[in-house]
Amino acid sequence: MSLDRPAGKVPLLELEGLVKHFPFRDSLGRRRGAVHAVDGVTLAVPRGSVLAIVGESGCGKSTLGRVALRLVEPDAGSLRFDGEDLLALRPAALRAKRREMQLIFQDPFASLDPRMTVEAAITEPLILHRLHRGRERARVAELLERVGLRPELARRWPHEFSGGQRQRIAIARALASEPRLVIGDEPVSALDVSVQAQVVNLLGDLIRDLGLTFVLISHDLGVVRQVADRVAVMYLGRIVEEAPAEQLFLTPRHPYTRALLAAVPGQGGALKLLEGDIPSPVSPPSGCRFRTRCPHAQALCAEVVPELMGDAGRESAGQAAHLTACHFQDSLPPATPIREAAADARLARLQSFFSTNREPTA
Repeated sequence: MSLDRPAGKVPLLELEGLVKHFPFRDSLGRRRGAVHAVDGVTLAVPRGSVLAIVGESGCGKSTLGRVALRLVEPDAGSLRFDGEDLLALRPAALRAKRREMQLIFQDPFASLDPRMTVEAAITEPLILHRLHRGRERARVAELLERVGLRPELARRWPHEFSGGQRQRIAIARALASEPRLVIGDEPVSALDVSVQAQVVNLLGDLIRDLGLTFVLISHDLGVVRQVADRVAVMYLGRIVEEAPAEQLFLTPRHPYTRALLAAVPGQGGALKLLEGDIPSPVSPPSGCRFRTRCPHAQALCAEVVPELMGDAGRESAGQAAHLTACHFQDSLPPATPIREAAADARLARLQSFFSTNREPTA
């Protein structure tokens, strides 16, 4: 079940037609092609909401997160934060704007400098953005308490902590600049399920208490179902479906989304895996990129790129937009509702346990 919180109507982050290709060269330096990491992605993230971007490894979701923060420059498209064109900002203005946008990395050990104490790591953004001048140490203590760690741990080094504790430190550092937008790139995938539950609870509390806008990049549908308000499904650089989280899990429309959900263990039926070869992102298929693996593909799918479109009838009735990029979404057989899988239920039970037992064990 999604966290119960209202979403703002005005987008804080807007991506339109974003494109990012990575050229590669042979041993003689000659260009031989490009990896189509992100191809024409359009998304809007309302204030105070949680958007999850899901898909298989290599679909481009992590690249999209970095492009959204301008850590990687896009080749085309527009990028707006709170109505301001991020691509028009000069370096100094962009550095100042980054105070409001932060990224939590997947591997907390790799993202923390082993030569810096916890206090130094969290103090760095305070100094960079000139925040809480003269009381940096007190602010570090506040941030550590906020993420469930004792302030006296500030003098320790990253290698002295468990994986879950390191991720809490990384979250504290991301919060130090008082951001409005946080992007979490697989923030719990490197942790075991019991620690995942604690960190998911922590993120939920922070999103609610601080009014954060959060973009969760993940392949773990159990975590996504617990946290997200809205979900965007990505395949080979493109968004193929976007919908409110509960709608997407109950009535998935795109064949790829259905295949992803059917491949989750513990659904009560036979495990269904996608057939066909995964296309190369260097030379993706024409038309619909999923057509080479889709059981419903027809000739039109190879000729025309399907647009991400909603159901006008449902939207006029006041329902939130459910967007799908499929030529034949209206003629597909009804999807089997996806009930909560065993792994999802286990995560939910652990979340409930750690909600009452606030002291972190990792």
